Amino acid sequence: MMEAIRSALAARGLDAIVLTDEKNRRYATGFHSTAGAVYISQKQAVFYTDFRYIEAARAAIHTAEVREIGGGRSYAGVVNDLIREDGAQRVALEDDCLTYADYRRWADSLKAEAVPQDGLMLSLRTVKTRDELDKIVRAQRIAERAFEEILNEIRPGVTEKELAARLTYLMLHEGAENMSFDPIVVSGANSSKPHGVPSEKAVAAGDFVTMDFGCIYDGYCSDMTRTVAVGRADEEMRRVYETVLSAQRAGIEAARAGVTGAEVDAAARQVIADAGYGAYFGHGFGHGVGLFIHEAPTASPRGTETLPAGAVVTAEPGIYLPGRFGVRIEDMLYLTETGCENLTRAEKDLIVL
Repeated sequence: MMEAIRSALAARGLDAIVLTDEKNRRYATGFHSTAGAVYISQKQAVFYTDFRYIEAARAAIHTAEVREIGGGRSYAGVVNDLIREDGAQRVALEDDCLTYADYRRWADSLKAEAVPQDGLMLSLRTVKTRDELDKIVRAQRIAERAFEEILNEIRPGVTEKELAARLTYLMLHEGAENMSFDPIVVSGANSSKPHGVPSEKAVAAGDFVTMDFGCIYDGYCSDMTRTVAVGRADEEMRRVYETVLSAQRAGIEAARAGVTGAEVDAAARQVIADAGYGAYFGHGFGHGVGLFIHEAPTASPRGTETLPAGAVVTAEPGIYLPGRFGVRIEDMLYLTETGCENLTRAEKDLIVL
């Protein structure tokens, strides 16, 4: 990661970069902490953190020198020491992560010209290395094992909250570091809300149950959605489900490096529109996944930039009929020059429990 960052700095005429955002620090060093700053130049890479993390950081980080920030010193102060050592003149700051006030404080404190990094880290994180991809796949396999288990527990009378809690437990039990986000478990009429919050509503016979969930493995996220029927599914429920599944397959077929996210989205959206449900698909086809659960690139009508090889994006079309039911099916795709690899193995033909 360090060499990729250094190459990007050189290409932009930057002498160094300061990383304070936890995800960017983790990308650069592989180490998770709630406090710290990383300084990277062509000459050196130094990770500063406080007493709480210093022992663990020294054991875990091998690509940067690890130093403890002493009492009474600020991160800007120790970074300025490094700037003076390097003679750095143009130093990039995380304009897309820092608040305006924090950016101004850093810019005013540095003994160099502060330059917005302008998406440098985001562009690097968009294209996954093999190691990053392996971690995403590990996170996905954990989520899939939890899905297999939760199918045994979905029945009339169990509440959405209970199922969400069980998914959380099962993923942690299977080895997850944490959740990618709070699991969404919605049933019946609640499933028409794409980001509904699990409630005390009990699952009933004839309900769809939509579960959107994922976990973190060694910093990297997974994301999947499955919709299952309880007891039975009527004709319209089956028609909507098959439409969403066909739309997802059309989007997956269109997904590859070199096309725009909008083109991938349009392939799926057209299937839903042709079936008469166009007004009920109100979000994008997918989004990037990595250290963040939502990151670049995007596969939506606003996705005008071409998709790069090596990106991981979701494939998650849906149809939501207000007050009645909704269906979403979500996989994760790894983009290549010739197409994509579906990283998700979980069953997605309609399951009736």
